[in-house]
Amino acid sequence: MSRESILDILDRAEHYRSAWKLGRRTSRELEDVEVGNAFFEDSTRTRISFELAERRLGARVVSFTSDGSSISKGETLLDTLQTVAAMGVALIVVRHGSAGSPGYLARHLDAGVINAGDGEHEHPTQGLLDLLTLRDAWRGRFEGRRIAIVGDIAHSRVARSAIFGLRTLGAEVTIAGPATLMPREGELSAAVAPTVEEALQGADAVMALRLQRERMDEASVPSTREYARVWGLNAERVELMTAEGVVLHPGPMNRGVEITSEVADGSRSVVLDQVENGVAVRCAVLARCAEALGRC
Repeated sequence: MSRESILDILDRAEHYRSAWKLGRRTSRELEDVEVGNAFFEDSTRTRISFELAERRLGARVVSFTSDGSSISKGETLLDTLQTVAAMGVALIVVRHGSAGSPGYLARHLDAGVINAGDGEHEHPTQGLLDLLTLRDAWRGRFEGRRIAIVGDIAHSRVARSAIFGLRTLGAEVTIAGPATLMPREGELSAAVAPTVEEALQGADAVMALRLQRERMDEASVPSTREYARVWGLNAERVELMTAEGVVLHPGPMNRGVEITSEVADGSRSVVLDQVENGVAVRCAVLARCAEALGRC
């Protein structure tokens, strides 16, 4: 997406968030729109925030998973979602373990498709809510700012979306993590630091990523205790950032592994702001996609 498109979504999200603070928590923008949530990977934050966003916009919502659908009987993902679209569902929110699956579906379905996370590829709405959270913390200015992203970079769709958005808006990104959990050289447009301390020195924010054991070989890290000792965010390391530097985490958090409770619950943490902003961002994305379909 272009800088202008990203900023448009952030502005829309801020509009929804401001309206909620004034007590206007619902609207009728998507009153005549059916939205389907097709989640084929586990999710708490993303799924619930999409459902809340859909209901706050007045949409009619249906949610399903592979276990409760004909996919469990051998039907293909495309056939299942073509059936859903044929019933009149205009927007389908998809989370799937296969990279590229939402893009594939978007090319073949007579419906709008929103990517809620696809394998190790992208997580666009997470990237957008991270940008909104940082725009608040950085008083609207991305240029001249630097964020450190620490942890399991190789398996992180969150990191990929965040890096793209941050670079597009003018921020610098430094990544750090165990060699076994780093992407191939040149795969991501980010500087690489050899230690978490170097990555955090003078940074304006840090994002801790969890170890995605469901996507990695057990030999990728020697132990969670060793990982926490070398790469985990603790109070001492966080103080290497600028005085106003903030701490992000996309969740779910493994406390005591990639982040201590002292940091997760501390004054620098904006983790719950990320969660709140997720609903607003997903409202903005849903409304924008419905507009593109001529449905609102």
